[in-house]
Amino acid sequence: KGERKTHPPVELKPGDLIEIFRSCYQHWAIYVGDGKVVHLAPPCKCPPSLKGEVVLAALSDRAYVKKDWLEDVVRKDRYRVNNKHDETHPPLPVSKIVRRAEELVGREMPYNLTSHNCEHFVMELRYGVAMSDQVGVRGKDRVTEAIAMGTVGVMGVAAAVIRSMAQRRKHRKE
Repeated sequence: KGERKTHPPVELKPGDLIEIFRSCYQHWAIYVGDGKVVHLAPPCKCPPSLKGEVVLAALSDRAYVKKDWLEDVVRKDRYRVNNKHDETHPPLPVSKIVRRAEELVGREMPYNLTSHNCEHFVMELRYGVAMSDQVGVRGKDRVTEAIAMGTVGVMGVAAAVIRSMAQRRKHRKE
């Protein structure tokens, strides 16, 4: 389907956890090989440039397991391999991680920012334990901040629409 855009080279192995740095949170995926990742995504058909996963996810209790090109998921954001719990939780065999990830592609899953998010999803695939550092004490602050930023954005759009409507009414009266 055409050429893939490239980020700086990162050594990737199947089963690696990929941490993607969005503006105010991290999105997580698991590398399954051949430039592809499996990740949990909100139910949105919007173009990637318009997606705000955190805001969309906050409005939904469902998400979908997707398999996409790593570069399409990362977009213009920074990312890294982050198998951060390997020392405390031995990873499952790579073949099992990849098989489980592939079997889930296309499935609808429960979603909750604090208990069933994309980080919980990939951690369970790699370690067999669903966990998320984004929703610890520090993580709850990040989630709250992301929701607040989304709310402020929606309020800003609403204010602009109301202002525009008021100006139109004023011009009609004149």
